[in-house]
Amino acid sequence: MSRTFAIGDIHGAFRALQQVIERIQPTANDRLIFLGDYVDGWSESAETIAYLMELDRRYTCIFLRGNHDAWCETWLGGEPPLDLWLQHGGRATVASYEKLSAEARKEHLAFFHRMRQFYVDEHNRLYIHAGFASMHGPQFERYQYNYMWDRTLWETALALDPRLKPNDARYPRRLRLYDEIFIGHTPTINYGEFDPMHAGNVWNIDTGAGFNGKLTALDLRTKTFIQSDTVQYLYPGEKGRNT
Repeated sequence: MSRTFAIGDIHGAFRALQQVIERIQPTANDRLIFLGDYVDGWSESAETIAYLMELDRRYTCIFLRGNHDAWCETWLGGEPPLDLWLQHGGRATVASYEKLSAEARKEHLAFFHRMRQFYVDEHNRLYIHAGFASMHGPQFERYQYNYMWDRTLWETALALDPRLKPNDARYPRRLRLYDEIFIGHTPTINYGEFDPMHAGNVWNIDTGAGFNGKLTALDLRTKTFIQSDTVQYLYPGEKGRNT
């Protein structure tokens, strides 16, 4: 039986990504959906991207663009690095790319260009890095940076009365558009949770791999999840995005 996994924010934790893939043991029939923020934090962002490119050649993969990926893409494209980006993990990413040739950087940039803003599968499940504001769905989003930055979708789900059913007029219209929604961007460790969080029909799979959490892959059929070791133990002597 084929499986679909949604995989949370990686933030340069190549070793954690390797662990998760080894623990999933994907087959040719499986699908891997990555929710973005592959870079910035731990010291192996370039290695992470190279490994994702390898996975894309071997398996069915979907790659969404996170806000950190957009920063890195702009820099790889020749723009000066933004100070805000450098302050939020970009310095480690720049350092990781110093060892790559110009040709390899071009290949990575092409990979960034192919990333999607959002994805809807055959079961009307939405995958998006952060969220969207339009009541009609992300395809009608007026400000497309919301795909990578919005937190109101998750906050709406968290504040939802669990007794409300989707057919209730008070149930948020944005959430009713999809059977399920899978996001990253806002670490669950912000709420004291080191596992994926579920609110309404929204699943948050960013379990803080960039900080002091783990990298998570969620099996969408069973809702069981596979995690790496705590990432900071995989990178002794590094801070990641911890301050």
